Order: sequence, then C-alpha cells, then structure tokens
Amino acid sequence: MERLKDFIRLQKVSFAYDKNNKQLVLNQVNASFEKGKLSIILGRNGSGKSTMFTILAGLEKKYEGEIYIDGLSRKETKTPSIRLGFLNQFHQTTFPFTVREVILTGRASFSSFKPSTEDQREVEAIIARFDLSHLIDKPYTALSGGERQLVLLCRVLVQKPDILMLDEPTNHLDLHYQVAVLQCIKQLANEGTTVLCVMHDPNLAFMYGERFYVMQNNKLVDIQALSSNEVHSLLEETYQLPLHLLDNQGKRMFMPLIQYNHV
Repeated sequence: MERLKDFIRLQKVSFAYDKNNKQLVLNQVNASFEKGKLSIILGRNGSGKSTMFTILAGLEKKYEGEIYIDGLSRKETKTPSIRLGFLNQFHQTTFPFTVREVILTGRASFSSFKPSTEDQREVEAIIARFDLSHLIDKPYTALSGGERQLVLLCRVLVQKPDILMLDEPTNHLDLHYQVAVLQCIKQLANEGTTVLCVMHDPNLAFMYGERFYVMQNNKLVDIQALSSNEVHSLLEETYQLPLHLLDNQGKRMFMPLIQYNHV
C-alpha cells in the first residue's frame, strides 16, 4: 500500500516559556502526521504535549523551527484554506447559554449574519450522534463536567474540520462516553479527517489509534516502528511505573503491576 503523504510536519521545533533561563518545553521536535489518520500523543503531565498543540493550532507563535501544514508554512500562512478544529482541556463560561446555542457557535464561520437551516440541521445531527437531545435546551452552566466536555466536542465537530486536534477529549467522561467519543473520532479519521489526539490512557489509545507518539525529555518519539517490548520499556521509563504487557483482541495493553507490602 502506498504511504500517505505527511500532512503536518514539524522541523526542529523548540519552545520555552521563560526565555531568560532557556528552560525548554519542546527541544528540537521533529515529527510528521499522516492525512486521514488518528494519531495519538502520549506522555506525562507537563511533558509538553499541550504546548505543542497550542503551537500547531496557531495560538502560540513564539517558537523556533518550522511547521508545515499541507506543504504550507504555519508562520507564513495567514488565511489557510485548511479548516482546523481544536478542543483544549480548559473552558469556562459564566453565561447561561443553552447547549444548542453553544454548539451553534461552532457554525459561526459558515454564517454571515444568522444561522442557516443547514447550520441548525448540523447541530441536530451531532446532538443525535451523541444521544444528547435531552440536554439541548439546558443551560451549559448547569451541566456536569463530562456533559460540558461532550458539548464542547460537538461544537468542534459541527465545524467539519479538515484537521481535528483534541487535547484529552475523554477527560471527565465515564466509560460509556469515552468509548462513544473515540469511536466517533475513529470514524471521522476513516472518512478522511486528520485527527491528532493527546491522551493519558495508553490502553484506550492503543485500542482506537492508528499512529502513536510519546512525549519524553521534551522530544516527540514516533513509536510506530518499535516492537512491543521496546514500547513496553519506553512507557515504563516515561511513566516511571512497572507495567505488564497484555494482549486485548490483538491490541497491546499495559497494566500497572500491583505491588503489595507484606507484613
């Protein structure tokens, strides 16, 4: 099978919040992400995953190195034709917009003045996809953390992005909705959307992902070509935990080894 063209490419990307002491969050990161694939980035808290996402999304511009999206420089392209949807970890609002209104704001770029019939149809469709019709007229501020996460994901999905970037999309969700979200983004990748997803849980990642990366020592390690034993060692080193390698329906899983203190 012919290898898909690299759709997103990072070349020697470095970034530091404190330019005085040069404490790097990203250090000469080289990576590429394929078009129409679900790529998952794993790593510890504070390892630089979210920072890399804010840079890719264009929210942080003070970085060194180059980023190319569909062959175009991220720094030089001001009005890219590629539609990018980004869901980060944190969102707060004090205004009691309804769920319908919050999701409808995701269609703002499609409407010059007011939402069209098509916009309303897209909102209804995504609400139905996640079985959230019972929440559609409820104030967003009255929702649980998990419900808010789902609503914000729906808000991104109605934009129909070419690139979908999700930073911990299963955060706050119970197992039912974790699976529903991952099945949905897997389907989007199958339909041609390029999906980049930061996750903490390597087991959910390996169940649904297609390409895998680990953020370690301020660099991004592509683990696609590594053996299961090599991935095992890398994850133990990354998470600083002894892990047990298991097989689940042909997918590798890594469970923490339970250590008891015997009296």
